[in-house]
Amino acid sequence: MSNLINRPEYLTQLIQNKDVDLVKIVTGIRRCGKSSLLDLFHQYLSTNNVPDTNIIHMNLESLRYRNLTNYLSFYDYVSALIPATGKTYLIFDELQVVEHWEKAVESFRLDFDVDIYITGSNAYLLSTEFSTLLSGRYVEIRMLPLSFKEFLTFYEFETAITMEEKFQKYLQFGGMPILKEYHFNEPRSNQALEGIYSTVVLRDILQRNNQVDQNMLHKIMLFLCSNIGSITSPNSIGNVLSNEGDIQQIKGKNVAGKTVDKYISMLRSAFIFYSVGRYDIKGKQLLKTLGKHYIIDMGFRNMLLGYRDADRGHIIENIVFLELLRRDYRVYIGKIGEIEVDFVAEKPNDKLYIQVTESMQSPETRERELRPLRMIKDNYEKIVLSMDRDFITSYEGIKSLNLIDWLLS
Repeated sequence: MSNLINRPEYLTQLIQNKDVDLVKIVTGIRRCGKSSLLDLFHQYLSTNNVPDTNIIHMNLESLRYRNLTNYLSFYDYVSALIPATGKTYLIFDELQVVEHWEKAVESFRLDFDVDIYITGSNAYLLSTEFSTLLSGRYVEIRMLPLSFKEFLTFYEFETAITMEEKFQKYLQFGGMPILKEYHFNEPRSNQALEGIYSTVVLRDILQRNNQVDQNMLHKIMLFLCSNIGSITSPNSIGNVLSNEGDIQQIKGKNVAGKTVDKYISMLRSAFIFYSVGRYDIKGKQLLKTLGKHYIIDMGFRNMLLGYRDADRGHIIENIVFLELLRRDYRVYIGKIGEIEVDFVAEKPNDKLYIQVTESMQSPETRERELRPLRMIKDNYEKIVLSMDRDFITSYEGIKSLNLIDWLLS
């Protein structure tokens, strides 16, 4: 386990929650680094004098545990391993394969002196039965692929390469940790991403939902990839797909908004897409209609569509969205009158308004990006992020920051 690369932000969260009487649940898309994080945590326990007998660490997708498919067999197997003295750390990877696992986990909490850590690759892990049984007794740590900051520590770059060129690599290859093995070899990297994507679709979507039309799921995925950061509704997507003509009409009907909505929610449950609602800044309320969708990692989008530099505006908007999630903000699309603000990002005692654009150089763009922020009358911070590097750092109190500097700050 010595060659693990640390992800300090996440490891720190686990360590801060250690011995707190809550089940720690690490969620995130497959292969984003959850298992490595648990290995790192295991290492941390060992170096802090927790005896091996008091660490039970199982990856439930290993065939070694193929008979532990339901909570009773799982409970019996683990109980037999828990020593009589001292606190035991239970670390369960990919626990979603055990049916009704939450009943076993709740029982471990009641019957033994244990501290429990779990990972899972789909949101069904936190489904209703689970939430009801463990409500208020768990903390969720959401793991994302590498941030740009982490990306720079993961890869070795030639000394001559500029920060802008490194960022360009990040936009093109994304942040799935496994790609490090391929040193920016595009065909091999795409193969690896394709493998992850297929696993997600087969294991986390199709296995859970019968009667899924795989062709339709793929079409919707491609549509969302082509339209990241664009305002859409399930009905409008359904109309576009129906008009394409090559989708098999479901029972002779057009593709209904309801169907599209269901498929998007499956993609969300497998942590491939995030949907973001709109927030009326003046009326201070969430709007029910129309939202935007952002992908978990640029690598998947480029693998499916090919990398196109023309989309840089939307690509960097997606990067900013993910970074705000990493920084623990709740994110909305802002609406003020008829105008959009790219992001309203909130924490309990903090709020940011953010516009994202490739460049502020042309007067028209500058006016378009600043106008919505000028219309907001409160005193929270307002920022425009762009790829520009110039001496202007503020327009009438609205901060103008270089995107790369902001990502590394």
